[in-house]
Amino acid sequence: MTEESRPATRTTPWLNEREQRAWQAYRRMFLLLNAQLSRDLNRESGLSEPDYDVLSNLGASPDHRRRISELADRMLWSRSRLSHHLARMQQRGLVVREECETDGRGAVVALTEEGLRTIDAAAPLHVESVRRHFIDLLTPDQIDAFAGVGETVVARLTDPGTA
Repeated sequence: MTEESRPATRTTPWLNEREQRAWQAYRRMFLLLNAQLSRDLNRESGLSEPDYDVLSNLGASPDHRRRISELADRMLWSRSRLSHHLARMQQRGLVVREECETDGRGAVVALTEEGLRTIDAAAPLHVESVRRHFIDLLTPDQIDAFAGVGETVVARLTDPGTA
């Protein structure tokens, strides 16, 4: 729909042609890029995107472990979703759950040796895919602009007073 064909009763300004072009380009890029990166990740390392997210977050954590509640918050997942996914990853020998030493009610998830080997092998392949399908297609100015846009939107969405 164009701006002219919108009902006149709305008070929200509709997207003009330039804004619509930017929004649609982002949506298509987001869907197509995520699908391609997911396919590459699965084909090259046998991991799903959620597997990679868990492993990479743990791999970047001190001692390759994190409280489950902190990991869920960091990944923007519900604790239930993370718990179910961790159970599947634990069956594959990639992670292990441990009791939290400082809080008897909490639990910690840690990479196993197999999990560490898996993320160490998958990460370079994933970075190659990100470069091939995204980074290397852009100029340095486009990368800076894209980073600025992403940081602006993320800051707005993560500020409790504005979201």
